Amino acid sequence: MREDTTISFTNPAFRDELSELVRDGARRNIRQAVDTELGAFLEEHAGERDARGRRAVVRNGYLPSREVLTGVGPVRVQVPRTRDRSGAGRCFRSELLPPYLKKTRRVEAVIPWLYLKGVSTNDFDEALFGESVKGLSPTTIARLKDGWEREYAQWRERDWHGEEFVYL
Repeated sequence: MREDTTISFTNPAFRDELSELVRDGARRNIRQAVDTELGAFLEEHAGERDARGRRAVVRNGYLPSREVLTGVGPVRVQVPRTRDRSGAGRCFRSELLPPYLKKTRRVEAVIPWLYLKGVSTNDFDEALFGESVKGLSPTTIARLKDGWEREYAQWRERDWHGEEFVYL
């Protein structure tokens, strides 16, 4: 019999290091993209001056950091803040990280897979509330589940007359 030489990445020691490496890369890429957005915003207003002749729109630190739940897990992000010295109310709003963003769309697509994992293993607590979905509140999961139930009810009521299916 041949000895298996594959390394399992389900070992927490590997998963944590690898996941952290991926999250660090995601954090750097997000920071770079947001800085590019900010640069474009500041460039757009570079010629505008306040009453004292200073640049009207300037960078002014960061908003409080927050976690965004992504496909690679929770990623802590900071969005730069700007100040409009002229009082016209112009401020930087990242399109990549809007103020209300708590999780990416891809995370919502992963939930059905986790639910099916629970169905196949009868381990719903681990599938829906374990480490793999850290950061999803029970309220979020309930809201998503309600949406799936509505979609399933619509699918059940659909007229399937004349449709052909292949069963696997």
